[in-house]
Amino acid sequence: MRHFGHLAPTVRQRLFHQEPCEFTADSPARLLSAALGATLYSPATRPRLADDIVKQAARGVVSMVLCLEDSIDDADVAHGEENLVRQFAGLAARPGADLPLLFIRVREPGQIPDLVRRFGPTVRLLSGFVLPKFTAERGLPFLEALQAAEAASGRRLFAMPVLESPELLYRESRVETLEGIFRAVDKYRDRVLALRLGVTDFCSSYGLRRSPDMTAYDVQVVASVIADVVNMLARADGTGFTVTGPVWEYFRVPERMFKPQLRQSPFAQVQAVRLRETLIEHAMDGLLREISLDQANGLLGKTCIHPSHVLPVHALSVVSHEEFSDAADILRPERDGGGVLRSAYTNKMNEVKPHRAWAERTLLRAEVFGVARADVGFVELLAAGVPG
Repeated sequence: MRHFGHLAPTVRQRLFHQEPCEFTADSPARLLSAALGATLYSPATRPRLADDIVKQAARGVVSMVLCLEDSIDDADVAHGEENLVRQFAGLAARPGADLPLLFIRVREPGQIPDLVRRFGPTVRLLSGFVLPKFTAERGLPFLEALQAAEAASGRRLFAMPVLESPELLYRESRVETLEGIFRAVDKYRDRVLALRLGVTDFCSSYGLRRSPDMTAYDVQVVASVIADVVNMLARADGTGFTVTGPVWEYFRVPERMFKPQLRQSPFAQVQAVRLRETLIEHAMDGLLREISLDQANGLLGKTCIHPSHVLPVHALSVVSHEEFSDAADILRPERDGGGVLRSAYTNKMNEVKPHRAWAERTLLRAEVFGVARADVGFVELLAAGVPG
């Protein structure tokens, strides 16, 4: 699989200075954690789940979470588990089908070994589990269950803990909770692919819900938690983890978001203008601002609950030619001693030592999402990916 792999090779060549790399579910964890992109959630009870997975993969989705937790009724959990086993068998019967990275969001630790056992050989399609309401006390049994299931199945399985508990939100318990979370995930570092933020649960603790023209960073009590999570769990000194952006709750289906004529010639100036106007008209500007703020605050990837969110997340994750030029200059071997240099774009200062960690993160993102050509921006990337 690869980002923008659903586009024709000629289109990718026109868009990218450096195309996104190919990867598989067996690629190194460092690469996969950066490549998660827009992780699309789907209830595990969907009757045509296998078909949905294949369809979304063909539209550019590279990671999905099949949810047995908050997205389904308590009474439907057993049915959801049975459906997952059945749908995985259906996927396994489609040799050659392109599939995204698949994760299951469970409720209890015991579900992990039970599901892995019930999957049997089809566990090869599974990349791991999403662990809800993660704290040190609640999370360690999940991680222990994951390790046991991995040993029993012989399949590498990753964990993605969700940080969404009230203890993390409340000021009086936040630091202690974060310290406990770090100890837990550090102990199982090789199996923790990314940490996910559960902002909806944070808001619910105060009876809040952000409107479509506001980002998570406009809700100060939420923004303060994000800042502390990044501060303690996403440091660039080798101790940190990938932290993904919060879910965006609002959506418009692509047919309403994009006008038909935009599909004809994605690089025409008039179409770019129309696309901008349509995005704003349908309140997608809030999503775009939040994605940009996610990246500015050190988050990579995003939880998504609607397919229309996937393409904006991926388009904004592509490294610009200017960013790539700066990062490559900073990381040249002859710059190891430090120093200051003028950007090749002659519009900024690149200070080698302070900017090194940024440059390394940027080149990793460039590897998985690609580098746009100098004359290609977000609008062109977005328009090119609109389903025809």
